[in-house]
Amino acid sequence: MMAKTIMIQGTGSSVGKSVIVAALCRIFYQDGFRVAPFKAQNMALNSFITKDGGEMGRAQVVQAEACGLEPTVDMNPILIKPTSEVGSQIIVRGKPIGNMQAQEYRNYKSKLISVVKDSFLKLAGNYEVIVIEGAGSPAEINLREDDIVNMRMAQIADCPVLLVGDIDKGGVFAWIVGTLEFLTKEERERVKGVIINKFRGDKEILQPGLDYLEKKIEKPVLGVIPYFRDIRIEEEDSVNSEKNKYDTQTAPGKINIEVLYLPHISNFTDFDPLEREKDVSLRYVKMGERLGEPDLLIIPGSKNTLDDLYCLKKFGYQKEISNRLKKGTVIAGICGGYQMLGREIYDPEHTESSREKIKGLGLINGVTTLRPKKITFQIKAHLLSNPFFDNRDELSGYEIHTGETVLSGDEKPLFKINKRGFTQTDINDGVVSKEGMVWGTYIHGIFDNNSFRESFINFLKSKKGLAISSCVNQNRISYQEQKDREYDKLACLVRDNLDMDKIYHILGIEKR
Repeated sequence: MMAKTIMIQGTGSSVGKSVIVAALCRIFYQDGFRVAPFKAQNMALNSFITKDGGEMGRAQVVQAEACGLEPTVDMNPILIKPTSEVGSQIIVRGKPIGNMQAQEYRNYKSKLISVVKDSFLKLAGNYEVIVIEGAGSPAEINLREDDIVNMRMAQIADCPVLLVGDIDKGGVFAWIVGTLEFLTKEERERVKGVIINKFRGDKEILQPGLDYLEKKIEKPVLGVIPYFRDIRIEEEDSVNSEKNKYDTQTAPGKINIEVLYLPHISNFTDFDPLEREKDVSLRYVKMGERLGEPDLLIIPGSKNTLDDLYCLKKFGYQKEISNRLKKGTVIAGICGGYQMLGREIYDPEHTESSREKIKGLGLINGVTTLRPKKITFQIKAHLLSNPFFDNRDELSGYEIHTGETVLSGDEKPLFKINKRGFTQTDINDGVVSKEGMVWGTYIHGIFDNNSFRESFINFLKSKKGLAISSCVNQNRISYQEQKDREYDKLACLVRDNLDMDKIYHILGIEKR
């Protein structure tokens, strides 16, 4: 039996489609249905590695977690990772097939329709409900001919569509009416209702506008979702400006962390667990903004490490980083950031950039060479002897990188990777200085591990002269359990503000 399917499309990008899909996934899951998410094509630099080594967008990972599922690449068969304004790495069913310019990919798209269909049908044959997410807007008429993610996907799945508009941006009524105007008659008929998202204010004042909109478009408004700040759901592909909790003045009594927001920053969700710590104040520093006086400065991952390092130097951060290090700031690099810490980075085959080499920050004695083959594994690891703390707990994470970093001199590795995917290994990873002031790793998700995160924060507290937690990791729920609680809060909010009876009717199934 094929699953019942419903699709969430939007009036534009960043209107909240991903979060609405996650909420519906959780609601159907709570109501006892076997439910799965699907997005034919995602453009994002935040990605995740599945158990079998496939790469997919993190938005669908969040949605899978909301369904109580292990993520699979069939939930996001096509992932586009921009490397420049007009070029991207194309990942199909979890594996990179190469870099393409925008027009080249547009010409290639038709070959991917069968991939999209196969992945969707695989899910539809194994679940009772599929919640599909669109991308951008279905009203982009210049993209309609080769569309595989909006109305073309709705046609493939033969499913109803709900249209989401973001009222916080302004002009939501015109945006909804205009979107529907640009659809064909058949496409408009697929749209069974609209959802107003990110509302702040008195709904009674909004009601006359909703009444007029329903008459104008002859479709129901299925709900008005309030703007929320107290529910933590991973962002898809940009850092919300409201995350910046402090300015360049340090937050007293807390560990102050700054993350350099690189032009091609990837996997910034690595730092969400730090942001949730009550004793931590975390801020993203956009290029051109000045650094504060952080206790920890993180250089994150990048999809174009050489160009981002060039940009970092252009804005004068190399000197600032050196000065902060002398004043006692710990410097950490994750993946691309780890590569930047070294003496040089080479890209002889132009895997990421048009540049062939660039001098690094020179904070560690290591050289990185980028290769076309991408390393994508979930991993298990443990800390080697290091200046932070003595903790031999098994740690989990994942690798997504094309570079190989070779250390020399007295540099010491930070981790031992014991398992890659399903294979036992004995691989050194990362680096740490003797004093623990500079360290780097290829492991994404390292701060998801309670024991590592809390012990490292205690190291920073001790260094700053703050009281440290006496019982690390005792009686603490895991980061995944924290996320599950947030999914439940999200489902509760959306359920309270959405007409779920009408949505079940549109979906064509009985509510349990």
